[in-house]
Amino acid sequence: MSPPTGFTELYVAHFPRLATQLYAYLGDHAEAQDLTQEAFCRALDRWHRISAYDDPVGWVRRVAWNLATSRLRRRATALRYLSRQREEHVAGPEPDRVALVEALAKLPAKHRLAVVQHHLGQLSTAEIAQQQGVAEGTVRSWLSRGRIALAAHVSDVSEESSRA
Repeated sequence: MSPPTGFTELYVAHFPRLATQLYAYLGDHAEAQDLTQEAFCRALDRWHRISAYDDPVGWVRRVAWNLATSRLRRRATALRYLSRQREEHVAGPEPDRVALVEALAKLPAKHRLAVVQHHLGQLSTAEIAQQQGVAEGTVRSWLSRGRIALAAHVSDVSEESSRA
């Protein structure tokens, strides 16, 4: 059975960009692809209704971001549980390969979302505001604060690596 008209085009045009956004947000490429795929599967199941929307990709994006946020919450809960079970420290990945992802992870969730969607997802502040249900000025504030904090985190990482 072939996908309905329009769905394949939507998928091809938007899957890579959305997966990239979620990768920057989550820090895990495979997980980002899985969640993006899940969002598109949900859209396919409801395509008869979603295809009539003014912005079907907005619906898919919202579902993907909701899935990613839920995944982060579950991950945090699991990590808190595990940290109480055992105090074993494991060496992390090389800092030069994940400096940006680490810096993004230090940002508050709303700031990280705005930075990732605006700079990696190439969404306008108006699109992000609509998706989040907030004023555009709020998104601009998140972006500004996120950029400042990101710059501070990245410079901290580069200073640490230059001392090592």
